[in-house]
Amino acid sequence: MAGGKQTPRQKMVNLMYLVFIAMMALNMSREVLTAFGLINESLVEANENAETRNSAFMAGLAEKAGEQPKTYKPLQEKAQKIQTISSDLNNYIAQLKEGALATQENPKSYETMDNSNYFDEKFYQSKVTKEGQEFVDKVDAYRNQMIALVGENYPQIATELENKFSTKEIEDSEGVKKEWIYYNFIGYPLIASLTQLTKMQSDVKTIENEIFSIMLQGEQASQLSMSNYQAIVVPTKTAFFSGEQFQGKVVLGRFDNSLTFDKVIVNENELEGQTGQVSLDFPAGNVGEQKINGELQFKEGDSIVKIPINSSYTVIPKPNAAVISADKMNVVYRGVKNPMTISIPGVPSVSANAPGLSPSGGAGSYVMDVTNVKSREVTISVSGKLPNGETVSDNKKFRIKEIPRPVGVIGVKDGADGIIRMPRNQVEISPVGAKLPDFDFDLNLAVSGFKFQVTGKPAVQVNGSRLTGSAKAALAGAKRGSTVQIFDIQAKIAGNSSYKLPKVAPLVIELTN
Repeated sequence: MAGGKQTPRQKMVNLMYLVFIAMMALNMSREVLTAFGLINESLVEANENAETRNSAFMAGLAEKAGEQPKTYKPLQEKAQKIQTISSDLNNYIAQLKEGALATQENPKSYETMDNSNYFDEKFYQSKVTKEGQEFVDKVDAYRNQMIALVGENYPQIATELENKFSTKEIEDSEGVKKEWIYYNFIGYPLIASLTQLTKMQSDVKTIENEIFSIMLQGEQASQLSMSNYQAIVVPTKTAFFSGEQFQGKVVLGRFDNSLTFDKVIVNENELEGQTGQVSLDFPAGNVGEQKINGELQFKEGDSIVKIPINSSYTVIPKPNAAVISADKMNVVYRGVKNPMTISIPGVPSVSANAPGLSPSGGAGSYVMDVTNVKSREVTISVSGKLPNGETVSDNKKFRIKEIPRPVGVIGVKDGADGIIRMPRNQVEISPVGAKLPDFDFDLNLAVSGFKFQVTGKPAVQVNGSRLTGSAKAALAGAKRGSTVQIFDIQAKIAGNSSYKLPKVAPLVIELTN
């Protein structure tokens, strides 16, 4: 058709053929533009549906966070961050589309959107424009923030974000590398670029929905995991007597340390609920079977779920030995009233007998005074009756020890003892006393007299606990560095003068002036 000499008629035919081909191409172009417009409409509708689903998810999550904040509040906070990051890019793209459509008289006339000038001028003029770079930065920020937020827990989502929102250079079909924004938006009809932007919004909404679904499924799977269950032994009764067969069953119970009860009622008393459990603390009651009744209440949706509590326990099982203990020591001492606690588990009251033993008020409280017991041991016999009438008894021996040797002191009750240094005037006015170092009982020892001697002078007998005139006179003649001895200290237990204490250790004082 292009070779050889052509007649005017042939030239006319050729021209008409070219016009026909051009008309065919023009019609095809309009069909393609319309197709892009229809695809764009479909994507917009899909985005609206995805937005509705995501909003419903957030509303449901907010409700769950209100009901069980410990479980769902962290999930809600993370979902809110994802929603904020997604909305930032989605809204920015929406503004780009609005600006482009504002240049069109009829936003639905897709056949007229065949010009690429708008985004060509906006994004690229021999190089990426300021607005084009802003678009790239927005995409990069979205991708990086989302990967930082979900990449560790959801690596498959991170890979999808990297693939769909990469702004790296792209190699075309001819092997030429082009910048991302140039490859995707420069030279394309306006409707094609708008469809591409709507596709990006669709990807944002789809990934947002995928993350929400995986997050919720993961939390539900975690709650239903067998690792949250514990094996619980449930006996047929909570107390068994010696010789009986144990009977019960093993069941699985799920423990959720994030569950908070709205109300807990036990034995008609409202208790404060704790996360995952309720602590009971009340008097056990009398010997025998006791009931525990009540209910747990927590909110689920718009209703209150009530779980009944029905259980029982037996107050103190059958004993096999008496429990006898000295409250302050494992022996008893002469000269003091030794406190004792005596009981038999399962027996509300017992009787105890031993030389010097007597009740001291409260149940199971006794005192033992073995001052007049001559032997080195004492036996306490205990007996009592169970609710079924059976008698149980036991006994135990205790060693009897003397009160240890006191030591002399000068000054206050817990004053210095042994070899000490003091000024003369302090010795003159300070009282002389006695104490029992490291003894379990706090005994008040009263001093009635002692001997006082300054080195090189005869001893002076002192009646009472302070120096008399003759003792002070002897002290006045002592020189600095002289030694003063206080010995033969006469001391007794206040309130028990019949007990003879061991000899009190003497006191040696070096005068400092």
